[in-house]
Amino acid sequence: MEGSNNYGHQHPLLLILNEDQLIYNQSGVTHCSRCGEKVSAPCFCCVDHCGFYLHKVCAEAPLELNHPFHHDHPLLLMDSHLITKPNYSSGYICNFCDEEDNKFVYHCSCCELDLHIKCAMFTFNIAENNLKELDHVTLQHPLISTENGDEQLEDDSKCFGCREPLAKYTHFSPDCGFNLHEKCAELPFELNLVCHREHPLVLQFYSERISCEICCRRTRPRGFVYGCSPCKFVVHIECASQSPLQVIKSTNHEHPFTLFNGHQHPLFLMLNQEQLMDNQRGVTDCSRCGEKVSAPCFCCAEHCGFYIHKVCAKAPLELNHPFHLNHPLLMQNAPYSSGMYICNFCNKSGHKSVYRCSSCELDFHIKCALFTFNIAENNLKQLEHVALQHPLIPSENGDEKLKDVFNCFGCREPLANYTRFSPCRGFNLHEKCTEIPFKLNHVWHRKHPLVLQFNSERLSCKICCQVTMRRGFVYGCSPCKFVVHIECASQSPLKVIKSTNHEHPFTLLLRQVPFTCDGCGTEGNHVAYSCGACNIIIHKNCISLPRIIKSKWHDHRLLHTYFHHIEDFRVLNCLICHDEVNTEHGSYYCSKCNGIFHVKCALKDKDSYEIVENEDEIEMPNESSIIVIESNDAGEATKIKHFKHMHNLMLGPFVGGYENSCDGCMLPISDPFYYCSECVFSLHKACAELPKMKNVWHHDCKEPLALISDKGFMCEQCWEISNAFAYECCGCERKICLRCVIALIPGARTCLKHEHPLFYYTKHNGKCNACGGTTHGAFCCKDCDFVLHLRCFSLPITARHKCDEHLLSLTHHDDNSYSEHHYCDICEGSRDPNYWFYNCATCDTSAHVYCVLGNYPFLKLRSIYEENDHPHPLTFVKKKYYYPDCDKCGKPCEDVALECSKPECKYIVHRYCVIPICL
Repeated sequence: MEGSNNYGHQHPLLLILNEDQLIYNQSGVTHCSRCGEKVSAPCFCCVDHCGFYLHKVCAEAPLELNHPFHHDHPLLLMDSHLITKPNYSSGYICNFCDEEDNKFVYHCSCCELDLHIKCAMFTFNIAENNLKELDHVTLQHPLISTENGDEQLEDDSKCFGCREPLAKYTHFSPDCGFNLHEKCAELPFELNLVCHREHPLVLQFYSERISCEICCRRTRPRGFVYGCSPCKFVVHIECASQSPLQVIKSTNHEHPFTLFNGHQHPLFLMLNQEQLMDNQRGVTDCSRCGEKVSAPCFCCAEHCGFYIHKVCAKAPLELNHPFHLNHPLLMQNAPYSSGMYICNFCNKSGHKSVYRCSSCELDFHIKCALFTFNIAENNLKQLEHVALQHPLIPSENGDEKLKDVFNCFGCREPLANYTRFSPCRGFNLHEKCTEIPFKLNHVWHRKHPLVLQFNSERLSCKICCQVTMRRGFVYGCSPCKFVVHIECASQSPLKVIKSTNHEHPFTLLLRQVPFTCDGCGTEGNHVAYSCGACNIIIHKNCISLPRIIKSKWHDHRLLHTYFHHIEDFRVLNCLICHDEVNTEHGSYYCSKCNGIFHVKCALKDKDSYEIVENEDEIEMPNESSIIVIESNDAGEATKIKHFKHMHNLMLGPFVGGYENSCDGCMLPISDPFYYCSECVFSLHKACAELPKMKNVWHHDCKEPLALISDKGFMCEQCWEISNAFAYECCGCERKICLRCVIALIPGARTCLKHEHPLFYYTKHNGKCNACGGTTHGAFCCKDCDFVLHLRCFSLPITARHKCDEHLLSLTHHDDNSYSEHHYCDICEGSRDPNYWFYNCATCDTSAHVYCVLGNYPFLKLRSIYEENDHPHPLTFVKKKYYYPDCDKCGKPCEDVALECSKPECKYIVHRYCVIPICL
């Protein structure tokens, strides 16, 4: 027994070297007064036998420990009861082993770090690689080996170093407080990682509970982490040891990236899908392609929610695509103001990063660009990772499985004809089409080889002459602007073809010659067929042109002719595009009214015409709306019966004047017109002679439209509210007013405010001369820059308003020079003198067009309307005084309303409460 200093105790201490010298307490166990664990020799004890014992190691533990795993501040050995911290009254939790104690503690007040003495000394020896001390300092038993670790370790915790199961290794401590792999006892003290190049990462206690910068988990595993204290940068040991480690700088994101296989942060490889942090929808989307992310992937080191597929992250910023040789494709953000673009391969929209060629205005999804790149490289094994939900698989019964799948994007033939396909609808591909040659020498273009390329310029195929907007590939020669469809390039042209609408067969011309097709009137220089007997040369596809068609653009049948004789020298214009038709070549012609159409115009929309199979069938005329009762010597009907009016109608003039409007179109009466001598009812002659059923080209449905009246509606063309005559579709029940039906009849139209004829163009973008508004379809003059909206074209030439006792006339230009300012005499607002307005020359009254016409210029007041919810007929009225409340909504009827025609019934409702028409 040796004497020693008291180590903070009031009595001297003796060193006991033999176990039999220990004096045990009542429980038969003697505990260390510093660490609280069982004491065994050698140890120190009080000479006065007051029960004070210390392990030798605990007695020799320094009062201030500069720990390698916590180098920011020293650890001070203190009595836990002297630490001013709320939970220290009952004890403390060791930040290394997570166990509670109330004895002495190594404490850092700056970091609020607490360590048992044995934990502090154990980890100190780990850092000093002094493993021989471990069995004396912290372990009840030394580290041992086992051949059957699985059985012995089934109840043990994971390794405190790497957090992996101990059963995978053979070196461990059976003390479950500090299970340690042999490999983890040799962890390097410092580590240089590519994700943190500023400073080396140091092995340290996991004290600040900062999220791991690789897996982003903020767990509380005991043990160590690699960290940089100044940068607040921490990674788990298992995360730091992953391989490979890669760092990528994204060109369109402000933060650094590191590769993962399933979690977010400076790019490290993560292998677990469950590590992904899903958004509120439960899905994490790639910030480049916009599709769902799955491991492996990249994510932002700053936790901003930026994810990238591994494939998308590795996609080159500049792609020299074999199918677009002219220019490279550059990766950039969605280039349009709306943030959206349409992929030129799959025709689907996108709003994320895009491969774009600004010269050709070509856009591709990343997956579409990489998919087709692998097609070009014949790298089919990559397709399932780049673009397909599933790999290409064989099917023995393609007809059943492919009934809802589109055609092959390569050759455009049905997939059911073959057995190889992709179940992903975006990229259906025949097995044969995965092997189509990249270059092709074709007989119709011997100058250069044809290269497989994107159908970007939308050029017409030189063989079939069809201009398609379809996705997929074509064979082309860019310098020569030569394009052929894949299916056309693979076909062997027949030398002789019999025609169904021509009496002679057509023979293939074996030389490439430029020609004008006598079938459709367009140019050609490849694959021509000729009839030597008739001196006709045509495209191959024009051999099968239908002979007779019934078109929505015309009331009569149209006959196809290869040339058309004109006795005079008139120029015939196409009734659809209004351009001249060359009558020396093919066209569709109506012999009844001399209407003529380009072949391409007449057949452009498949839903606008039908083929007449039986040419001998008699064409039934449209049923007339009138019955002629009397006619004059010139054969003009002077007395008629219209099926929409109860009385006979007489041909004008009307002695009462022309203050009334036509009950068909609601425009002012003008000659010639029919009137009723028994009631106030008038119809323009043109309105009266319209048929009961009529096809109109500007309505999408195939069924003809029926003539109706006395129904409140909104015209689908001009959007005006009316209850006059209209044509109603029997299918969709949409309605078109007579003004629009008459105005949009194909051909030249006249306007009283313009000297030249006007033609309606469906896709004209310009500025209306009447109102100054932008047009998306308008009446245009071929001789000058005159443009009119459809609504402005149908404006009444004269109108009445209470602001003036005279009729107001529609005026197209204000040339008064007496005033610098022009005002509306109704609303008193300013008025642009260059736009149309109503004017009284006598009183010099001027007003805006719609100030004069009001909200409902084409609504007939006092006309009858039948409502199902009321037993009596209703009439349209406009209340000006003492506004009654609507019987349906309870609000005052300040505008157009419907009231009961019986005076004793006070029923009145708003127009929109009865006729719910969306304006």
